[in-house]
Amino acid sequence: RPTTLTLDQIPSDAIESVELITNPSAKFDASGGMSGIINIILKKNRKAGYNGNLRAGIDSRARPNFGGDLNVKQEKINFFVSSMFNQRKSIGTGSSTREEFISTPSIKYVQNNNPLSQGFFTFNRIGFDYFINNRNTLTISENFVKGKFDNSDILNVQTDTLYTNNIESTLSNRTTSSSFQFENFGSALGYKHLFTKKGMELTADVNFNRSRNKSNGGFNTQYFDMTNTPKGNLIAQKQEGKGGNDFYTIQTDYVNPLSEKSKLELGLRAALRKFESKNLNYVYDIPIPSLNANYKYDDRVFAAYATYGNVIATKTSYQLGLRAESSKYNGTLITNGTSFGNEYPISLFPSINLTRQIDKTQDLQFSIARKIQRPNFFQILPFLDYSDSLNISRGNPALKPEFTNSIEMNYQKTLKKGNSILVSAYYKITNDLITRSQIKEASAIAGKDVLINTFINANNSKSYGAEFTAKNPVTKWLELTSNLNVYNSSISSTSDNTSINNSIWSFFAKVNANIKLPSKFTLQLAYDYRSKSILPQSGGGGGQGGGRGGMGGGGGWGGFVQTSAQGYINPNYGLEFALKKDFLKEKRGSLTLSMSDVLKTKIYGSYSEASYFTQTNSRRRDWQVLRLNFNYRFGKIDASLFKRKNVKTGMDSMQEGSQMQ
Repeated sequence: RPTTLTLDQIPSDAIESVELITNPSAKFDASGGMSGIINIILKKNRKAGYNGNLRAGIDSRARPNFGGDLNVKQEKINFFVSSMFNQRKSIGTGSSTREEFISTPSIKYVQNNNPLSQGFFTFNRIGFDYFINNRNTLTISENFVKGKFDNSDILNVQTDTLYTNNIESTLSNRTTSSSFQFENFGSALGYKHLFTKKGMELTADVNFNRSRNKSNGGFNTQYFDMTNTPKGNLIAQKQEGKGGNDFYTIQTDYVNPLSEKSKLELGLRAALRKFESKNLNYVYDIPIPSLNANYKYDDRVFAAYATYGNVIATKTSYQLGLRAESSKYNGTLITNGTSFGNEYPISLFPSINLTRQIDKTQDLQFSIARKIQRPNFFQILPFLDYSDSLNISRGNPALKPEFTNSIEMNYQKTLKKGNSILVSAYYKITNDLITRSQIKEASAIAGKDVLINTFINANNSKSYGAEFTAKNPVTKWLELTSNLNVYNSSISSTSDNTSINNSIWSFFAKVNANIKLPSKFTLQLAYDYRSKSILPQSGGGGGQGGGRGGMGGGGGWGGFVQTSAQGYINPNYGLEFALKKDFLKEKRGSLTLSMSDVLKTKIYGSYSEASYFTQTNSRRRDWQVLRLNFNYRFGKIDASLFKRKNVKTGMDSMQEGSQMQ
């Protein structure tokens, strides 16, 4: 079931498991490009009785968090509720250097900024399952998310002319403050019917999410000469905005085991979204309509799928799938009445999954799938955003979806004493890759050529490589989990009538160490290293990038580049640790001390170049944050607590196995 929430807005103790499906079948949404999907399964115990969880914590920036969960099962009703409150203070640094060769003399910009964000958000969820009888279940749930964050930034920019004896330099200082508030309401209705035939079932789900947000902020800019003497008056700008979206999904799935070894699955899905945003810009409290970006849009995606699975010769199984999807965008730039849109006709997404059990300790898997990544609204919005003169941006309404074809093979071996290995090989090709690009363009407003941050469709990108994962209980007190992914990625593109072919070998390595210490202490260390790359690990295109810099907050000339046809992404590495102490009977209580980016090395950066510019970006955020969290589990699974006399309990075993996603 889709959600508009991010993973960090859901309390960790409300999550049963998080599944990463690298090459999902036709049953799943075709969106996602090369990155796969994340399936979040929320906790909900349907055994008779009650159980729950209480948690509280604080970090080294004196920001608390607390929450709890409760699940109660009585006869035909299973009631669940979850709530969380979280305060955050996020500190960052950033720097960018850009040299432009689009005019004479050439110009060099050096930018440094220090963003700060602090605020809170809450997550609340309540619902129940009603077991109508032993074959029909109705589920209703509601969730509510609310938050507010206040942001500030100090941005310093030095501008120098290059390669000229008449050196001219200026300095500017920009202070930014803004506030962002958001609310999300979600409702879900689910129905499940079990047929008399074992394993045959029908499910239907209706979901509705409504999000609303508003923001306001401003930034003041003062220019100086190299003697730090002010040049001109302070430029005061202000921005006010509000927006929201409504998101509806309707889905039904049917499962029919045709025999003991074969199964047919069918499904339909419709996703409808309406979005609207309005903002006003002012300079010296005077409205500047040309800077306003008021727009609305709606998009619709319709899908149908069928999968068929069978077992051959006991140890070999296969699943064949086909998914069909069509979508349509309609948008209006209210500021000037410009309408735009795209309609993507029916596209087919086949999938093949083969599994061979060599013996009790070895498995071999093979999969083929086709996926799509549609451009999001901000990537196609044809609004030229001049609110930051050094960070001019515009969407590209001519963007096409990117299509990814992927092949993957996995070999898994279970060894003695708990050791196991997983070896994977993969090949992925994406056509019409969506990627960021900086282009040179004449500006009527600036009266000169300027660089514009936008998005383009590259010709294609290719990625192939091998991944190795090993789990090794080295001793009774030490367990290691190691991962190494080595891959080659390439991007072929054309920008400003110039062909670009970018290719590089990259790797990602991660080691997790779980160490059992005396007195029920457990220490976990995690170290990872990402080498220089042009595509994120197992990544696709620019994906969800885009949007406005927001309140002039120093977006870093286009922000951090996720995919780079014009350069590369810098390497980075980091270490995290967590020390956990279990106590009380059955380990019902625990205390965890953790720290992120222990070595203060997690720096994200990129380099880009073209015939008319070179640019480097780097940023870091929230290094060496210490967190202390307490967790307590309570409850008792006992049918006698809630069962009345003479009430049959034959449903219980069946209900225990069901699960809500």
